[in-house]
Amino acid sequence: MEHHAIDGVLILLAFAVLGVAIFRRLHLPPVLGYLFVGIAIGPHALGLLQDSDLIHLLAEIGLVFLLFTIGLEFSISHFLSMRKIVLGLGGAQVLLSTFSGALIALLSGVSWAGSLVAGGALAMSSTAIVVKQLNEQLEIHSRHGRLALGVLLFQDLAVVPFLVAIPILAGGALDGLWLSLAIALLKGVLAVVIMLAAGRWLLRPLFHVIAAAKSTELFTLTVLLVSLTAAWVTYLLGLSLAMGAFLAGMMLSETEYRHQIETDIRSFRDVLMGLFFISIGLRLNLHTLAEVWPLVLLMLVGLIVGKGLLVMALTRWAGYENGVALRTGVALAQGGEFGFALLALALNRNLLSPTDSQAILATIILSMLLAPPLLRYNGRMAKALFARTYLRGRHADTRHLGWAARELGDHVIICGFGRIGQNLARFLRADGVDYVALDLDPYLIRDAWEAGEHVFYGDSTHGEILRAAGLSRARAMVITFDDAHTAERIIEAARKRRADLPILVRTRDEADLERLEKMGATQVVPETLESSMLLARVLLQRLDIPDEVINERIEQERADHYRSLRGLFAGEAEALRERLHSVTVQPEAKAAGSTIAALDLDSAGIRVEAIRRGGIRGENPDENLQLEPGDVLVLRGGRDALKRAESLFDHGD
Repeated sequence: MEHHAIDGVLILLAFAVLGVAIFRRLHLPPVLGYLFVGIAIGPHALGLLQDSDLIHLLAEIGLVFLLFTIGLEFSISHFLSMRKIVLGLGGAQVLLSTFSGALIALLSGVSWAGSLVAGGALAMSSTAIVVKQLNEQLEIHSRHGRLALGVLLFQDLAVVPFLVAIPILAGGALDGLWLSLAIALLKGVLAVVIMLAAGRWLLRPLFHVIAAAKSTELFTLTVLLVSLTAAWVTYLLGLSLAMGAFLAGMMLSETEYRHQIETDIRSFRDVLMGLFFISIGLRLNLHTLAEVWPLVLLMLVGLIVGKGLLVMALTRWAGYENGVALRTGVALAQGGEFGFALLALALNRNLLSPTDSQAILATIILSMLLAPPLLRYNGRMAKALFARTYLRGRHADTRHLGWAARELGDHVIICGFGRIGQNLARFLRADGVDYVALDLDPYLIRDAWEAGEHVFYGDSTHGEILRAAGLSRARAMVITFDDAHTAERIIEAARKRRADLPILVRTRDEADLERLEKMGATQVVPETLESSMLLARVLLQRLDIPDEVINERIEQERADHYRSLRGLFAGEAEALRERLHSVTVQPEAKAAGSTIAALDLDSAGIRVEAIRRGGIRGENPDENLQLEPGDVLVLRGGRDALKRAESLFDHGD
């Protein structure tokens, strides 16, 4: 490889690491980080990296893996269960948004082929941002979350016809266009049928043989071969590589190896998708953008407001109240990853002028940057503008829940009906204890309700839902969500209405233990620490340690808030607030000859857990013990505090 090529790769990787790290710290999607890296180091800004053929090739492969991932996650059964939302609301949104955008572009002087592609690019929304944000806010299973997800699913599917149409539109001849488009669509349908059949009857035996070899390298190579071969086949048919990748993902999603494939392909996908978005950023010309910034601002307002209002009107037309319609519109009021994909293909085919492409590109990037805060406050917007009608649906859920729980008393409220919630319900039912479970997954609730479970649709963070579940009459409440922020909101809502209710909270580890207890949790159960104690119990029983001794040790740990279990010898990758660290007292160190108390480690938040002298280890040493050279101390504390304390035990200056 030439020297300048290595320089370019190093610059690309260095800025990519820095950009993604900064954007993750700001709780923004990595996609935006890649875009801004491309803008910053591109030929129109710092000029550290040029837009080369190699970058274009890697970007196209990145686009292939972007479509491959979508195809791999595409579930026909999921599509059928949401077909009314997907085909109805999603189809109407893409169709109307595309033609509205195309009409405006056409009136602005853009060619009709470029206008159609521009309208399609602006019709897409960001699956990565919307799904991530709604998941974090526990809104993915809410009404507006399901509606947004259905529309996003149709948008993902709608990319395929655009991939078919763009090469034809690039021909520029109107005569025979529709016939050519129809033939290309028939080719696409034929490719779908052939590849799905291959996925069902050819790939499964192939992967059986490959999996039997028990070679991770062979399995990964086979996945790459199959996906890229499918992309090559569609390219030979006159379609795009990206469409073949989408079909390859669909093929592999029909096999039982789907999850292993997704795991093995993730590293390739993430890196190459990052390169694709960096290549998009490289195309943004800041000098040209400075000349058209009024147009960009106008397009940005039109995209966010116009697209949001259109989605809101369609959702309202579908029979949902104003609040849900507004939240759905806000969720989808931005450009998306597939808009970049369509825009990149259009630029490669010269369907858009540089000025037009710069304006559209900047509009999509800015809309994606504004999407996270808009999504974060979509609920407040709905309550502020449509308080009465928006809360009507919640009041209906509340009345239904209150009617069902009206005769319950001394029952348990289970917040979250996943695996842990369902297991708790089985124990309670076996002991004859009544319970009411709350969750936001309608499919889970439907199946569980039909099976006889006492589970209802309701957001546990809302006080009126908890009141309807019989909060005032309940014996206890259990929070099984593994998100500490959600647990805090539930505790706050419950404590405002009942201060004496025992509240048990499940958490993954001890990181949030004190904060949740301060919020009002009666007891916090850290999964990792309780699992450690359960495993220790089984082991000690195997070693014939008396049960009363084991029980005493375990109860003492719980009474001490798992103090001795909360520190550990952590590697560099660990991100715990407290850890264990061993240090050796050197002959000329300050600690040599001093007592533990004289070192004043407590003021730095450090505790001496044990000391080893002459091969003998002693737990919880006396603070008046005088330290000697060669003593090994086991310290517990924060990483920075432990690092500063090492100077006390090293050689003196």
